[in-house]
Amino acid sequence: MSILIYAESAEGKFRKVAFELASYAKKVAESLGTTVTAVTINTADVSELSKYGVDKVLKVSNDKLVGFSAKAYADVIKQAAQKEGIKLILLSSTTDSIYLSPLVAVSLDAGFASNVVGLPVRTSPFQVRRNAFSTKAFNITEIATDIKVLGLAKNSYGIFENASNLTTEDFNPSIGENDFGIKVEKVEKVTGKVSIADADIVVSGGRGLKGPEHWGMIEDLAEVLGAATACSKPVSDLDWRPHSEHVGQTGKPVAANLYIAIGISGAIQHIAGINASKVKVVINSDPEAPFFKVADYGIVGDAFDIVPRLTAKLKAFKAQH
Repeated sequence: MSILIYAESAEGKFRKVAFELASYAKKVAESLGTTVTAVTINTADVSELSKYGVDKVLKVSNDKLVGFSAKAYADVIKQAAQKEGIKLILLSSTTDSIYLSPLVAVSLDAGFASNVVGLPVRTSPFQVRRNAFSTKAFNITEIATDIKVLGLAKNSYGIFENASNLTTEDFNPSIGENDFGIKVEKVEKVTGKVSIADADIVVSGGRGLKGPEHWGMIEDLAEVLGAATACSKPVSDLDWRPHSEHVGQTGKPVAANLYIAIGISGAIQHIAGINASKVKVVINSDPEAPFFKVADYGIVGDAFDIVPRLTAKLKAFKAQH
């Protein structure tokens, strides 16, 4: 009996989380002696999933689903699971999937575990390890229902190639008007930049930068690192930066491989929202800033002096390699 994943895409192309989810599903499938099936929605080319162990793709193409609708997308995943007789459904922990997972679980009378890190601890009974208390601790959760839904924490497993012989099938689920309870008037997207959701590296600035006119050095550092730019809540509240860049517990959660905080003191809500990041670097002139207590590396000093020098060093390093 196959495992089902929802392979997220944006503008017809897979997001990085789809490959991490496929890699994770393949490893679980091997332990259970089964296969991996993916459901995709309006994705142009699905062949790339074969690199990461997906055996079958249910390919949905529907103009009604061009804009994200949690209820409609959840209904598609539900119908895909029912069609294939699926007992284990995997989703990621992106903003979209956080909405989808509980809807899918409720529709299938399934048990749901969010923030899953690592492979299942046991499969009989089925137990998974999860982040808890804003990633300050872990717990072991047992799911006793026949159908199970897991939400994999971002960057908790990694991406591993494991080639498979992929088959594809056009899937046409029934889409009712009741699936669209929320109407999307417009979507504003930032172009030409790495998105926070897909970024391995995030460079974030706070009120220590003293004003929006100094944000150029944040963008310069982000550019040389191939990183996304972000900010603390006070910065977005002051309209120095758009609210789409606000990260933290009350903004976008971040689980980057590297998070660089510049001029951010480290309010508990901010730290809780970025604590899942693997390596945290802090640059702040205040040696008593709370952020230093959770940082892996810290620099006490003037950001206006340190950041341009750091950027210049990184540019020189890249030029030599």
